[in-house]
Amino acid sequence: MHFTSETSSDGVIERTFILDGITGVLWSPASGTTGAPLLLSGHAGGMHKKAPGLLAGALHCVTTYGFTVAAVDAPGHGDRPRNQQDQRWAEAIHAALAADEPIAPIVVEYNRSLAERAVPEWQAALDALQALPEIGAETPIGFGGMTLGVVTGLLLAAADSRIAALSLGGVFVDDALIEAARKVTVPVEYRIPWDDENMDRDSGVALFDAIASKEKTLHAHPGRYNQVPEYERDSSARFFARHLGGVAETVSY
Repeated sequence: MHFTSETSSDGVIERTFILDGITGVLWSPASGTTGAPLLLSGHAGGMHKKAPGLLAGALHCVTTYGFTVAAVDAPGHGDRPRNQQDQRWAEAIHAALAADEPIAPIVVEYNRSLAERAVPEWQAALDALQALPEIGAETPIGFGGMTLGVVTGLLLAAADSRIAALSLGGVFVDDALIEAARKVTVPVEYRIPWDDENMDRDSGVALFDAIASKEKTLHAHPGRYNQVPEYERDSSARFFARHLGGVAETVSY
C-alpha cells in the first residue's frame, strides 16, 4: 500500500492510497485510532470512493464515533479505467434511461460482475490496512454501502469472516443476490427506499428475509435510494458502534 497524499481538517486525517492499481482513501481521527473499529464503505454504482454521501457518512463516523473508515474505487470507477465490457454496460444503462425503459436487468448483471471483481480487491486492501500499526489484525471490521455496495458487501461478508457487521440499503434484487444473502450470518441493518420507482419494495423485503443472520433490522425511508435521511446515517453509525465497539478511548476533540 502506497500513500499518495495526506491532508488534515476538522480533526480528520485523510490519506489517499494505491494498492496494485486499486485506488482508495482512508479517514481517521487526528487524535489517534488505536483500538477503533474499521469501517469499509462501498460506493454506489456510477460513483466513486469520495462520493458526497459516502464522504458525509465517513466523516460522521470518524468525528462522532472515532472510527477509521476506508473506501476504494470499484473496477472502472473513480480513478480507475473502465474496460470495454463495463463501457457497454454503462452505455446500455444510459440508453435505457433515455428511452424510459427498465434498467434493472442491466444493472443487476453489471453490479454482479463488478462485485465479483471487487471482493478480492477489498480483501487485498483489508490485508494491507490490517498491516498498518494504527489498525492491526484484531480491529473489528464492518462494511456499509448501497446499490453496488450492497452486492459487494453481501458477497464479501459471505466470503470473509473478518466482516463482523453490515449496514446496507437500496439495490436491484435477483435470485443470485438472494442466494448470497442466505450465506450471511453477521448482524445486518438493511434499508429500503420506499418510493424508488426503479427498486421494487417486495424484492427488498425478500432480500431482507433471505439474510440468514439471527440479528437483523429492516428500515424503510421515504424517497429514492440516494435520498437517505440524516437520521438513517446516524442509525448506521450507532449500529456499527453497538456491534463493533464504541468510541476509541484515545479519541478526543
